[in-house]
Amino acid sequence: MRITAFNPLIVTKDAENVIKLFEALGFEKRHSLGANTGETEFTSVRMKNAEGFYVDVANVPVEKDMTLIRINVDNFEEAYKFLTERGFKNPKGDHTVDTKTNRSACLISPSGFAFDLCQHIKD
Repeated sequence: MRITAFNPLIVTKDAENVIKLFEALGFEKRHSLGANTGETEFTSVRMKNAEGFYVDVANVPVEKDMTLIRINVDNFEEAYKFLTERGFKNPKGDHTVDTKTNRSACLISPSGFAFDLCQHIKD
């Protein structure tokens, strides 16, 4: 398994204001993704600053904002197994979010920090 991206992901119902905050901090929008998983419709914006740091902001109807570590890998199944064998739990059982371009799942460590584990799907 190779890590291809590693950065913070902010999940919020108020993405517009979070994006404005990061723009004021010098980040620029790189690209956006809109998707409907069948359960949730969401948009996600990837931002980058001049020093090369990334932050992703996902607009999702959540009760409370969450900050996760987005870890993008080249082999989702291998990474999922690696983490679950070390005690990470998927709060939705084994459910994954699958779109045309991405497969992901939230995995929470035994101590409470969370990964958004994902693999970018290329045609």
